Amino acid sequence: MTTPERPAHGGLRHVALFIEPFEACLSFYCDVLGFAVEWQPDKDNAFLCSGVDNLALHRRAGSPSDAQRLDHIGLIVDDEGDVERWHSYLLAHNVTIAQEPKKHRDGARSLYCYDPAGTLVQLIYHPPLSKGPALA
Repeated sequence: MTTPERPAHGGLRHVALFIEPFEACLSFYCDVLGFAVEWQPDKDNAFLCSGVDNLALHRRAGSPSDAQRLDHIGLIVDDEGDVERWHSYLLAHNVTIAQEPKKHRDGARSLYCYDPAGTLVQLIYHPPLSKGPALA
């Protein structure tokens, strides 16, 4: 029996988070990061879209220790200078910065911040994925 060939995929385009405080996180992702509500079937769930990604927010029930663990989510930016522009923007919106902008050994540049529920969010310029000069 032969092993089937691996089908292609379009990358990681959907993330779902259990969060609390729900309303503050919904505001953070929409008002600060620029996602739009695609569908909100009820007060405990919202499906957001950035134009290329889908982010599902679900109100967390139970204690934080019952929640699934996630290291971080990352949002790709088009060029290296966007990381500093995002840094200034996030600071102006009183977003807590977890790690100041830095260059990585693979040529990427990123910063980390927290959403209101404490989820670590990375804004990253990554040459193989970003539209910057590395792909020109």
